Amino acid sequence: MINRRNFLLLAAASVLSSACSKLKLLETTPQISYPGMREGHLLRDKAALPAPSGEIETDVVILGSGVAGLSAAWRLSKAGYQRFLLLDGPEFGGNATGGQFGDLRYPRGAHYLPLPSMESTHVREMLSDFGVIEANPMSERPYFDESVLLHAPDERLYFNSEWQEGIVPNQGLTADDSAQQQRFFRYVDTLKAAHGADGRKLFAIPLALSSADPLWTQLDRSTVKQWLAQQGFTSPTLHWYLDYVCRDEYGAGYERVSAWCGLHYFASRGGKAANAAEGAVLTWPDGLQPMVKFLAAAIAGRHGGNWRQPGFAARVDERANGVDVLCAQQTASGLRSFVVKAKRAICAMPLTVTAQIVPNLASYGFDHAIHMPAHAPWLVSNFLMNGFPSENKGAPLAWDNVVYQGKGLGYVVSTHQEIRVAAPPKTVFSAYQALSTGTPAAARQWLQSATPEQLYEEAACDLREVYGLRLDRHAQALDITVRGHAMASPTPGFLSNQGLAALRNADGKLLFAHADLTGFSVFEEAAWWGCEAARRVLG
Repeated sequence: MINRRNFLLLAAASVLSSACSKLKLLETTPQISYPGMREGHLLRDKAALPAPSGEIETDVVILGSGVAGLSAAWRLSKAGYQRFLLLDGPEFGGNATGGQFGDLRYPRGAHYLPLPSMESTHVREMLSDFGVIEANPMSERPYFDESVLLHAPDERLYFNSEWQEGIVPNQGLTADDSAQQQRFFRYVDTLKAAHGADGRKLFAIPLALSSADPLWTQLDRSTVKQWLAQQGFTSPTLHWYLDYVCRDEYGAGYERVSAWCGLHYFASRGGKAANAAEGAVLTWPDGLQPMVKFLAAAIAGRHGGNWRQPGFAARVDERANGVDVLCAQQTASGLRSFVVKAKRAICAMPLTVTAQIVPNLASYGFDHAIHMPAHAPWLVSNFLMNGFPSENKGAPLAWDNVVYQGKGLGYVVSTHQEIRVAAPPKTVFSAYQALSTGTPAAARQWLQSATPEQLYEEAACDLREVYGLRLDRHAQALDITVRGHAMASPTPGFLSNQGLAALRNADGKLLFAHADLTGFSVFEEAAWWGCEAARRVLG
């Protein structure tokens, strides 16, 4: 606990730390990127484009190069289908991109992939295709490439001013706290193998394979916080943990996230490995960017031609025998436009973008005002560290490091997977922050006007609490990625969203493929809808 003396010392350190950070920023301003913001605002404002300078013809055009678009292209090329063109969009790879400080790689978005469940056959097939699964891809326990299985210590929590192993608080708890935690985890364990009246697993990944039993889907009427209260869970540490999980997975606090989705997080992840402990995950120094590279390499190897086109879609018009896509591309001499004529289009973009470029989206049963999911804004901030700051007492530095009741979501160490006799001279701390206080719209407005100094302080919030002045002595550079619409947040009622259901079922000239169709953003869901769209193309 913090007494008065410690409080005064911390306050003084905070003032000095703030001053140091501002002085440092005068020397090295953070590199700040806003992927897709300029293009998104151009579409939102209906800005006029120059007259098209050319036409491209293809059978299928894939609009968007995130995980969904790349998965669609991967599935088509794997089936021997080559008559498609993928439009890169403003950021190739989307939320699975990464960056580098010299030879040190780091994530600019998603940073891990759970071991795929038995239902996630599409992910297992991908991982086998890429050599990540080395043997028995469809068995209960595939054999994975050891280099990408997360090794210990995997996670720790800064709790009561010291580090403890694991993210669930476990030191100095009351007997009631401990009992409630145990009761909660025993309950979710029973859900992992449970099935609904329709014979399906209650909670599966992909979500489309989950049970539709109304006895269980009624959980979608409540928030996680409400459900905890209904079940008699009052433990402060358990409430904090569930709120952290919701912010980390869905970009919104537990007072806003569907109770069904909160339980889905715990009960759907059943992947196992022949050569790893239960609950293991796959990770790379640059997060999931290697998955983007694997997908692109596999597509290129099978396509045999030019399958990518720089630019982004500005308007999609259906015609009698196909679609016309007006596209824009930023060149050295300015903005140019061109038209892609195709028989079918796969809209693999966030729904916030799709709603701007498909004028007849309402005819598919999607009403923007009613059916659009809330989208959470995020910061992903990568600090180049010259050496490792000295550690507070407790558990040693882990891959994922979380601060109890911290403003952010902790930080990941990019060099964790490297096997070395001694610590590397430099590393990258990747700090994650879901701007979940207040409304998403207010957070996006703040992000647009925030100064580099303000973004730095937001990005450093958890690191500052742990390291204080030591952060400034070790941080050499900073790369901040601002994602205004980073992920869909599954609020109560998302399971019965008829607009999303209509887009999921579309099978005409326009097909839709994005994690937004599920209502929350994870790799498995984005890949599922990309593969589904490709399956419909293939017939």
